[in-house]
This record gives sequence, structure tokens and C-alpha cells, in this order.
Amino acid sequence: MLTGVTGAALAGMLVGGVAAASHDDSAPKPDRLLAQQQDMAALKQKAPEKNTSSKTLAESSSKSASADTKKADTKASASKDAAKKADTGPKAILSGTTTASYFWDDGSGINGDTGAPASGKPMQKGLFASPSWPMNTKVRVTYHGRSITGFIGDRGPGAPSHDGVMLDLDTYTFRYLLDGGKPDSKYDAGTGEGHLQGVKWEVLSWGSGAGTKGEPQPLG
Repeated sequence: MLTGVTGAALAGMLVGGVAAASHDDSAPKPDRLLAQQQDMAALKQKAPEKNTSSKTLAESSSKSASADTKKADTKASASKDAAKKADTGPKAILSGTTTASYFWDDGSGINGDTGAPASGKPMQKGLFASPSWPMNTKVRVTYHGRSITGFIGDRGPGAPSHDGVMLDLDTYTFRYLLDGGKPDSKYDAGTGEGHLQGVKWEVLSWGSGAGTKGEPQPLG
């Protein structure tokens, strides 16, 4: 309880207290409130921008994944096309295995050369000799995964055909089938091997020249 204070003095004190409170720096000022409101508005405007950026990144990732999928599909399609082409290649109408020797007949007389090939065509890579097949018969030979396609252009081998040697290959084909290499010369395969056992042969088409279709038969 206040004592010794008049009503007028008390009123003055109350008025002074209100005035002091109105000048208190801790109370929010209008300018500060306005600045806070502006900051909140700016934050609200930035939020959609972040969402838009996230959406753009998601769309970009989706496009990149789609492009990778298309590339993978293109490669798979190319592989299928290659396999399809392989399947549509020349089909064998007759096949088997034999022991093969090698030769190079060009009239040199080297290694028992008997002169020009019987077909009348010059000696060349891919020209093979058979004891019985028609001249110009198209033949594919395969050995240890390596293949060469050639044609029958000469007769032979002679006596060896009675021992199961049913193909005489040009020197280059022989050496390639053996180890993928090249002969030392047309007349020398450059290896100690004179025969290849287990050569697979496939007749792709019969020639129109002299000879007999079907399984190879010994010469004479």
C-alpha cells in the first residue's frame, strides 16, 4: 500500500510509465515488422523455384535413362541382324570330314607339280583339288575354328586318295587352317605338317564341270 503519495502524483507516475514503455527498444517497430514480412514473402517465392529445379533434374535423368535404353535396344537389334545374316549364309548340301594335303600346280615341276590345273583356271588361293567332284564345285573347309571357301579346280590327290586323303588344298589355305599363318612360299607351307586330319568340308554348290556329285571317291 502506497503512503504519502497524492492522487495527482500517482497519475503522473502512470503516465510516465506508459511513455517509457512506448519508447522501449525491445518492442517491435513498424519498420522491423515490415522487413520480416518481406523476408517471409521472399522465402515463399523461392520454394516453388526449388521444386521446379528438382522437377527439371528428374526429367533430365529420365531422358538420359531413355537414351541409354534406346542405345541398348539398337545394339541388341544389330546383334540380331548379324545373327540373322549368318543364318541366311550359304547352306551345305553335303558335308563330311577328311584328311587334307596341300599343293601348288603352276607348271614349275616343284613338289610333283603336274602342270596347270585341270579346270583350265590358273593356280590361285582358294583353288582345291578333288579326286571326284565336278569342276567348279564350291566348297567350304573348316579346321580348328578357321574357315576358307574355295572351289574345285584340279584333280587330286592321286594315290593318297585311296588312303582317305580326299582334298588337296592350295598352300595358303592349308597354312591358314593349320595355325592362321602364311606359307614360306607358294610351294612350301613352312611347317613340318604335310597333312591335316579331321578337316571338315561342306559342299555349298555343285559345279557344272566334269566330275561326280556325292561323297568323294578315290581317283581312278
